[in-house]
Amino acid sequence: MEIWINPACSKCRSAISLLDAEGADYTVRRYLEDVPSEDEIREVLTRLGLEPWDITRTQEAAAKELAMKEWPRDEASRDRWITALAEHPKLIQRPVITADDGTAVVARTDDAVRDALSR
Repeated sequence: MEIWINPACSKCRSAISLLDAEGADYTVRRYLEDVPSEDEIREVLTRLGLEPWDITRTQEAAAKELAMKEWPRDEASRDRWITALAEHPKLIQRPVITADDGTAVVARTDDAVRDALSR
């Protein structure tokens, strides 16, 4: 199990606390420092069952500068979104937990963290 975090994020800190309380075996990835490649982002999206626009923080300054809210949300635009997430990792919704069963969750709630632990 791996968790992508931004240490400044309260949701990330909460998820780590819950993982620790449950005695989970996990690896922390500070994704702003250890930036995921486009291929890694594609893999996580597959595991999540989501599209890149589903995990994009469109209120971040970089997203506003890029006018991402206006970008098409279709298959033809998918790679553009993934490239933007790789170039601006702060845009990736957090925390993301990759579960042991090959799935992943965006673990913004305690229930989502528990869901990842049960997989």
